[in-house]
Amino acid sequence: MQMHDIPFGVTDWSAVPRTGHPGVTGMAHWRTQTFGGIRVRMVEYSAGYLADHWCSKGHILLVLDGQLDTELADGRTFTLTSGQSYQVADHAEAHRSSTATGARLFIVD
Repeated sequence: MQMHDIPFGVTDWSAVPRTGHPGVTGMAHWRTQTFGGIRVRMVEYSAGYLADHWCSKGHILLVLDGQLDTELADGRTFTLTSGQSYQVADHAEAHRSSTATGARLFIVD
């Protein structure tokens, strides 16, 4: 990821429009900003959320609240709680998210 031509700015995430993205179960709500070619999101997963796809995009993801379960295509699983993060490169390891209790995330990709 290269960060170029992005002037200093402040984001009031509560003022960013929220969009809904249904999972296999549950719902994801995104607040998205784009800076150059970098997408930055505040994401909320409802309790019982299961992603509807395997993702191959790279991310840096920080769990702000709740608990996130991440499954890799090779069968490994990881549980992250508030204050934990993961990072993965584009096309490195397919992954999908779920949460039994709900989670609030900050994601850069």
